[in-house]
Amino acid sequence: MTQALIVIDLQTDFCPGGALAVPEGDAIVAPINALIAEADAVILTQDWHPAGHSSFASSHDGKAPYDMIDMPYGPQVLWPDHCIQGSLGAQFHPELHVDRADLIIRKGYNPQIDSYSAFFENDHTTPTGLEGYLRTRGIDELIMVGLALDFCVNFSSVDAAKLGFKVRVREDLCRAIDLNGSLEAARTGMQDAGVTLEASHG
Repeated sequence: MTQALIVIDLQTDFCPGGALAVPEGDAIVAPINALIAEADAVILTQDWHPAGHSSFASSHDGKAPYDMIDMPYGPQVLWPDHCIQGSLGAQFHPELHVDRADLIIRKGYNPQIDSYSAFFENDHTTPTGLEGYLRTRGIDELIMVGLALDFCVNFSSVDAAKLGFKVRVREDLCRAIDLNGSLEAARTGMQDAGVTLEASHG
């Protein structure tokens, strides 16, 4: 069985000091590097928003970060401006071993649709192409790590399971935002989709 390690959005803006910092987001870099060194295949995802993206609170008059709005594709959290294309914040964490990556897949570059999942934009129908890449390489088992557990890791894992991949999430190598109970809801949703949650490597 061919495995791939999927490292989700381990970018400067999601680490302490960044525009949308996930608590302890940088604490997982070194252990993820250890996994990268051993993995059959390594895929990195990169949040890659144009300036003025529709998911930014600054794009909506009178709205603040973490407010909710309805978009044509469903409810959308409004975020602080983050991971803007070409910015320092959009870069991978400087200590992440990016040179070992087979593929870097960028998401969120459509100005009208946010994109949490590594497989589909938030309309749940527009594919990123990652599924085809994995299938043509004969990869059927995925290990998910990165940021944030309750958003991009969650959406990526559930989509992967729905597509028929065997999915394990290393919770010890993820960190969460936990917005209004989002972490517990994400855990339940992942388990319901058939995703295996691992507290540590065993």
